[in-house]
Amino acid sequence: MSSIAVPSAGLAPRRAWLTDLPVLLVAVVWGASYLAAKDITTAHTVTAVLVLRFGLVVPVLVAAGWRGLRALTAAQWRGAGLLGLVLSGIFLLETYGVVHTSATNAGLIISLTMIFTPLAEAAVTRVRPPRAFLAAAALSVAGVVLLTQGGGFTTPSAGDLLMLLAALARTAHVLFMARVKAVQDADSLSLTTVQLGGAVAVFAVLAAAPGTADAPWTVAAGFGVREWSGLLFLSVFCTLFAFFVQMWAVRRTSPSRVSLLLGTEPLWAAAAGIALGGERLGALALLGAILVLAGTGWGRRAAA
Repeated sequence: MSSIAVPSAGLAPRRAWLTDLPVLLVAVVWGASYLAAKDITTAHTVTAVLVLRFGLVVPVLVAAGWRGLRALTAAQWRGAGLLGLVLSGIFLLETYGVVHTSATNAGLIISLTMIFTPLAEAAVTRVRPPRAFLAAAALSVAGVVLLTQGGGFTTPSAGDLLMLLAALARTAHVLFMARVKAVQDADSLSLTTVQLGGAVAVFAVLAAAPGTADAPWTVAAGFGVREWSGLLFLSVFCTLFAFFVQMWAVRRTSPSRVSLLLGTEPLWAAAAGIALGGERLGALALLGAILVLAGTGWGRRAAA
C-alpha cells in the first residue's frame, strides 16, 4: 500500500506514475546491464571488472549508511557476510555467463528466477503451488529450450548454462535472506553494504590468485572512454541508482507494484541486445523469447 496520502483521486494516477517511472528506469538499466557487461568484459577480465564495478560502489554505501553499519550486531555481520558469499557466486556466474552468450539470452534466462523462487519456496514449505503457476513454469522452461537453440536443436552454450545456474543461485539467495534470522531485522542499506563488501573481497582474492591473467589496476589502465563509460554505467546506474530507487519506491507504493515493474527487465535486455548489440533471433529463438516473457508474467500473477 502506498505511503502517500492522496487528497484528490484525480492526482492519484499522476503520483503513481511519478513513483513508477524511476522504478521502470531501473528495469531499463538492469536490462541494458547485460550488454554493457558483455561490451567491457572478456573471459580473462571477469574478476577484475567485478572488483572495479563494486569497488566504486561500496565506499559510497558505507558513507551513506555508516550509522546503520555501526549498529549491526556480530550475528548480523556474520549473516550478511554469508549472503555476500552467495552474492559473489551470482555475479561471477552472471558475468562469465554473459561473456559466453548473447545479452538477449542472458536477460531472458535470468528471468527464470521469478519462476524458480516460488517453486523452491513450495518445496521448502511443502505447499503445492497453484496449477496456473505450474503451467506458467512449464511454459517458461519450454521458452528457454527454444531460445537457446538458434537455428536448430543443439546443446545450449556454456553461457546459457551459466545463466541458468545464476538464476538458481539468485533463488538460493532469496531463500537464504528469508531464513537467516540474524539479518531479518537489519536495515536494507547496511545489509546490502556488507553483502557487496563481502562480494568485493571474494573478487579481489580471485583476481590476486596466482595465474590470474589481468589484475584490476592493469585492466583499468587499459580502459578507454568506452570501457570507462560502461563501467560507470554499471556502477552508478545499475547498482547505486537502482538500490536507492528501490528503497525510495517501496516506501511510496506496494512491493508488488515495484516487483511488477522490475519484472520487465528481460524485455529491456532483449531490446538492448537487438537494438544496440546487433543481436538477432531466429524463428525458434523468437518464439522462445515470447514464451519466456509470457510464462514469467503469468507465473508472477499466479504466485501473487
